[in-house]
Amino acid sequence: MTQGLKCPHCGTVSNTRVLDTTPEDDEGIRRRRECSACGYRFNTLERVVKTVPLIVKGDGSREEFDREKLLHGIRIACAKRPVAAVDIDRLINNIEERLYRTGRSEIRSKIIGDMVIAGLKELDPIAYIRYAIVYLRLDSLKSVRREIDHLLAEKDEPPSEV
Repeated sequence: MTQGLKCPHCGTVSNTRVLDTTPEDDEGIRRRRECSACGYRFNTLERVVKTVPLIVKGDGSREEFDREKLLHGIRIACAKRPVAAVDIDRLINNIEERLYRTGRSEIRSKIIGDMVIAGLKELDPIAYIRYAIVYLRLDSLKSVRREIDHLLAEKDEPPSEV
């Protein structure tokens, strides 16, 4: 019996009885429960709460990791490109998991940027270039062209004549 779980049906905070427990891969544990007050059956998903390290910005300031901020930046780079939302989520999940695994309390923002740029390079070359223009501070057409030529050389494609 679990003490103090609120029933989603009747709203009573009471004991619930666990009817079934199922492991959910890396997501946690799914439990089928029954409210002792009204008999309503419902599911809960229990997960470990992980703490993400603080992000140390280039100017030395620190802020909490913000998944939504990361998602926003990647979506901008991938706008109007054939990149599936599931692929973007997979990239963000991968980055977040790598941050958890560092075991460090702080991590430089550059490390996250490097993870994003490497992931975008695999997902879509145009999204990569869009992100690289800002992240790598490509401030001239020549620097953008050098990056495109470098990307083409990695993919064994000849540079196009302009």
